Amino acid sequence: MSDRLSLLHNFPFKRLNALLEGIEPSRSPLFMQIGEPQNAVPDLVAPAVAANEALLGKYPPQNGAPSYLDAVARWIETRYRLPQGSIDAQKQVTALCGTREGLFQAALMAILRKKDRISGNATPAVLVPNPMYHVYFGGAVIGEAEPILVNCVAANDFVPDYESLDPATLDRTAICYLCTPGNPTGTVTPKETISRMLALARKHDFILALDECYSEIWFDAPPAGGFDLVADGEGIDNLIVFNSLSKRSGSPGLRCGFAAGDPALIEPLTLLRSYGGAQVPGTLMAAGEALWRDEAHSRANRARYHDLVTIADDTLAGLPGYWKPKAGFFLWLETAPTLGDGETAAKRLWQEAGVKVLPGRYMSRPDPTTDASPGDGFIRIALVHDRETVRDAMARVKSVLENA
Repeated sequence: MSDRLSLLHNFPFKRLNALLEGIEPSRSPLFMQIGEPQNAVPDLVAPAVAANEALLGKYPPQNGAPSYLDAVARWIETRYRLPQGSIDAQKQVTALCGTREGLFQAALMAILRKKDRISGNATPAVLVPNPMYHVYFGGAVIGEAEPILVNCVAANDFVPDYESLDPATLDRTAICYLCTPGNPTGTVTPKETISRMLALARKHDFILALDECYSEIWFDAPPAGGFDLVADGEGIDNLIVFNSLSKRSGSPGLRCGFAAGDPALIEPLTLLRSYGGAQVPGTLMAAGEALWRDEAHSRANRARYHDLVTIADDTLAGLPGYWKPKAGFFLWLETAPTLGDGETAAKRLWQEAGVKVLPGRYMSRPDPTTDASPGDGFIRIALVHDRETVRDAMARVKSVLENA
């Protein structure tokens, strides 16, 4: 295996299985390690799929069905207070098979773009939050760029401080990933910070890639996003926003996502995908269109997660290392005060309580000189099950924390 491929070898859930191998849980298992919605898909999905079955006999357009792109464009305009018709669905939006592939391919496109714009033998850089959604790192590695990991820690409210990087690094940056609301931290990046990051992207000629997959799971107020800046008159240059129906609509199996933003970036991304990307089948895009055009199910979905987070908060509030997430459905629980590092905590929770969680180390990358990572003292818990399961899991976690 090449050195670069070896950097991708240990994906989080494979590592977790190896960590827990041979440990027998003392109670019936509860699987809280993966952020896969467990509720039924909205009622809109099945009729839309059935009504468009004939589309299985046709290749979908490479950038997505026009009606799907229009539904996305109109949703963006409504969600971010933009004038109706201000988003050009054909030029500023492209359909994605979920956001994973788009986020990965955006790195490849951005790196190729930057290589033509930097002098000498400088290596393009990719800015990655740490902890992270590992696709960001993978895109940098496969694109032969240098991943620049910026730690998300309590001191910066778990928002990566990209602004502290030196100008030379920013000058060779190809793409900067910012996930808000954050996975796994549950934090929200302030609009002012996003605005400053977009200004840096324009000054240093890199792409600001906003991963907003959790944007519709909020509890107090809608989190700021890239198109809020557009609504404020800041323009769309250097900006790509990614989102999908996996979390907003609890429909990860549809694989319906989108990238939207600067048409000068959407066009080459779509071109790259025409060589190595699979488009969503038209039948499923029809269901996706119905979901983007409907807000009722999204409000119900948000209320469901609000209820689950409230259950966790009612159970764990006041315990060392716990805080309520600002958005999303993950708990980023600090285990160092009671259970030690995240791997030790994961083993104890599995053995003593039958609750499977993900060590924070597996969501982050270590410093090569110290082997320490910003996720070492944390675990991620996904609140995606029904109320009774979440209540049971939180009670078990509390018992282990209190008896540590």
